[in-house]
Amino acid sequence: MMPDTRQRILAPEIMDDFAMEGEQLQRALEKIAQINRRLGGNRITIKGVDMLMRAMPAGKEVHIVDIGCGNGDMLRALADYGRKKQWQLRLTGIDANAFTIRLADDLSVAYPEISYRCLDVTQGPLSAMTGDILLLTLTLHHFTDAEIRTLMEGFRRCAAVGIVVNDLHRSGMAYRLFQLLCYALRLEEMTRYDGLTSIMRGFKRSELIQLSQQLNIRRQSLRWRWAFRYQWVISNL
Repeated sequence: MMPDTRQRILAPEIMDDFAMEGEQLQRALEKIAQINRRLGGNRITIKGVDMLMRAMPAGKEVHIVDIGCGNGDMLRALADYGRKKQWQLRLTGIDANAFTIRLADDLSVAYPEISYRCLDVTQGPLSAMTGDILLLTLTLHHFTDAEIRTLMEGFRRCAAVGIVVNDLHRSGMAYRLFQLLCYALRLEEMTRYDGLTSIMRGFKRSELIQLSQQLNIRRQSLRWRWAFRYQWVISNL
């Protein structure tokens, strides 16, 4: 029997505790990064950035801010891609967990174009999140609907060029497939719980369309991507 996915649930994830630290969190972050890489999740965000970069003058330095950066895996993948494309990038990762930020910093010593900042985006200030392009990879689903609308209004003011949202499609099939993945990869309880909770906190296409209408977004691309993700690219140009 498939779970009821008609409504977003608001159950907290274990990793929503910003004071959490230690080896268990480190392992969970690495496992999430591995799953993202295996299932093409990072590529969804990178392709979204590629779409926005087409409107930028060649050779111009572009400041990209990753909201909810975790251990920085997304930014390192983007830095590698940017080097191949000969983009001039300045990358900033923002996360509310101080332990996570220290870990990301340690893992990014070979990437001088990346810096990190510990910040709860619900508290601001908006000036700390200002850049050309803002990234929200598996970030929006951590917030309530009211928080999402308020945050997106602020993020739109922060992003000179645009925003790339990469988040989960709330689906019974996605839920069951992730359960199989947990079994196959022998994922720890924390990763299993947070992963399944994340799916139930994900989005239906109609919800993202409604949000875009509330935000009066006129230039955008909303596409379903494997594995059960939505790629939402918003242009502010």
